[in-house]
Amino acid sequence: CVQDFLLKTQGCPRTQILSLGAGFDSLYFRLKDLGLLHHTVVYEVDFPNVACQKAALIKRMKELSALVGDTGGEGLEDYKLLGVDLSELSELERALEEAGLDNEIPTLFIAEVVLAYMESSRSDALVRWAAERFPRACFLLYEQTRPGDPFGRVMQQHFRQLSSALRSLAQYPDCEAQRRRFSERGWTECSVMDMNEFFTCCTPEDEQQRVQALEPFDEYEEWHLKCSHYFVLAASKGMEPSWTPLLPSMTAPRDGAPVGVAGSVTAAVCARHSEVPGLRRYGHHSVLMKPNVILTTGGFGEEDGQHCRMRNFQVLIKHRGCWKAGCVKQENPDKRWDGRLYHTVSCLSNSLALVVGGRTSPSSAGLGMLWLKFPDTSNALDLDVITVELVPVQPAAEPAALRWRHSATEVMFRGNTHGKSGNGCRYAEVYTFQNIWGSPIPVEGPVPASRHSHSACSWRGGALIAGGLGAAERPLGSVFFLRELEHGFQWQRVETHPLLIPRYSHSAHVHEGKLLLVGGVWLHSSSVPGVTVVDLMTGLCSNYTIDVWPLMLHNHSSVLLPDEEELLLIGGGGNCFSFGTHLNPEPVSLSLSHILTRH
Repeated sequence: CVQDFLLKTQGCPRTQILSLGAGFDSLYFRLKDLGLLHHTVVYEVDFPNVACQKAALIKRMKELSALVGDTGGEGLEDYKLLGVDLSELSELERALEEAGLDNEIPTLFIAEVVLAYMESSRSDALVRWAAERFPRACFLLYEQTRPGDPFGRVMQQHFRQLSSALRSLAQYPDCEAQRRRFSERGWTECSVMDMNEFFTCCTPEDEQQRVQALEPFDEYEEWHLKCSHYFVLAASKGMEPSWTPLLPSMTAPRDGAPVGVAGSVTAAVCARHSEVPGLRRYGHHSVLMKPNVILTTGGFGEEDGQHCRMRNFQVLIKHRGCWKAGCVKQENPDKRWDGRLYHTVSCLSNSLALVVGGRTSPSSAGLGMLWLKFPDTSNALDLDVITVELVPVQPAAEPAALRWRHSATEVMFRGNTHGKSGNGCRYAEVYTFQNIWGSPIPVEGPVPASRHSHSACSWRGGALIAGGLGAAERPLGSVFFLRELEHGFQWQRVETHPLLIPRYSHSAHVHEGKLLLVGGVWLHSSSVPGVTVVDLMTGLCSNYTIDVWPLMLHNHSSVLLPDEEELLLIGGGGNCFSFGTHLNPEPVSLSLSHILTRH
C-alpha cells in the first residue's frame, strides 16, 4: 500500500509519510534501499524513550547509518525521528511543525497496531485531526478486530498479560465499524478488508505460492484465524485521482453473504478437567468403542503439566448418566503409541480398531497403520481399566498410510466391509482396502478436488465427504457421496441450499438422513462455525450457533451418541505463533434433539 501511494504521487514535487507509533519498524530503510524516496520525507513518531533507543541503534549499525546519510540518525533531509506522545495532539502538532512537516503536500499516515492501544476518544481525535489539517491525505491502518469470538478472547487475554490492553476494540469490533469511524471523521474514501481477504485478493498469485513453499507448514487453522482477526484499512481525502489500493482483483474468490443462523444449540460441560485429565489436546482422534465408552488417541496437548505430543490414551466411560475417566494400559511397553497426530481411528468391532496415518512433524509423516486390539469386555463388570495392544500393519509404507489430515470411514461393497482412506495432506487419491489389502475397486464419476482436513462419514453403504482445505489453501464447500454400484463406486455431488459455507478442520456425523458438520474454520469474519445440519434428502442446509465460549472448535474430535441425540465435543484448539497454545479445557455435551426434529 505504501509503494502504491509513492507510485500514484510520483508526479508531485514533494510527498511525505508520517508513521505514527513507528517503534522499531524498518520501513524507511527498505524504501530507501529500493530507491523509492527521491522526493519523499519520512517522519516517525513514538514515545521519547523508544525514539532514543532507535536513534542509538541506527547510530551503531553501519548499514543503517549509511542509508540515512549521517551517524546521528535524526534531523536529516528525508528521515525525521521524533519522540512524542501521540495522545497529546498539540504537542504532536508543534513537534511536527518544527521538524518541517508540510500540511499542503500529499501525506500518507501509517498506524500499524497503534490506535488500538489508545483510549478511543484520543485515537478518534487523532483520526479527525489528520483529516482536518491535511487537505490531501491518505491513512493506512492495520490492527486487531473481532474481540468477541473464541480466538478474539484468547487474543485479548494475550495482550492483557503483556499489560497492553486493546482499548478501542469494544467500540470498533469489526471492519464495518472501522470504516464508519473514518467516514464520520472527514475521510471521503475508505476501504477495509481482513487479512484473509487481503492475502487472497490483493497478494499476487506468484507471491502467495512463494510464501506457501517456504517451509513445511501445518498451522493452517491458526493462520486463517489470526488473519481474520487483523485488518487493513485505507482511507483518503482530496487525492486526484482517488487513492484505492485495496481494490481486489476481479478474478479473486470472495466470501459470500452473511451467515444465516437458524438457532442455537445448548451446550454443557460434561466432565471437569480434574475428573478427566489428558483430554486437553488437539489433532487427536476419539472413537466410540462400544456404547458409553469413548477412546481418545494421539494429538498435541498437556501431559504432566507440559505441552507435548500425547503418548497416553484416554478413555471416557458413562456411568449412571455421568462421564468419568477410565484407565488405559498399553499392553506392550516396547510398542507404545508413537505420539502421532492428525491420524484417523476406525472402530471395526468392540475389540478392534484401525489407525491410519498421522504425523509427528510435517516432515515426519511415514507412520503407517496400526491395529488397536482390545480384550472383549462385553461381559466384564468393571470397565475402569481397559488394555490396548498396538500391532503394526505391514507393509507400513503403503501410500494409503503415508498421509495426515486425511479422512477414513467404513463402506460396504457386495456385502463386505471395506476401509476408505481419503484425500489426505499432499494426496488426492482415494484408497479402498479389504482386510487391509485387497483388489482395487473401480471408482467412477467426477473426482472431487484434492483436499485435506475434510470429513468423511459412512452412509447407505458408501461415504460422504464434506468441506476441507483445497490445493490453493482455500476452504471448500462441496459435499460428495461415494455411492455403491454393482461393479464399484461412483462419485456424486450433493447439492445444498443455501450453499454450504466453505469450511475445514470440522468433524461430521450422519444421523437419520442428516449430515451434521461440527465446528471447523471458515473465512467469514462475521461469525464462527457451530453445528450445520444438511438434510440429505432435500439438500436443505441450516446453521446453528453453540452457546458456550470460549470454545475453539477446530482440531477437535466429536462423538455422536445416536440414542440420546447427544454430541460430545472432545479437545480442540491449536498452537498460534502469535498468541501461544490454547487447549479447550473440558469435554462438552451438545443436545441435538430440538434441531434434528426441525428437519
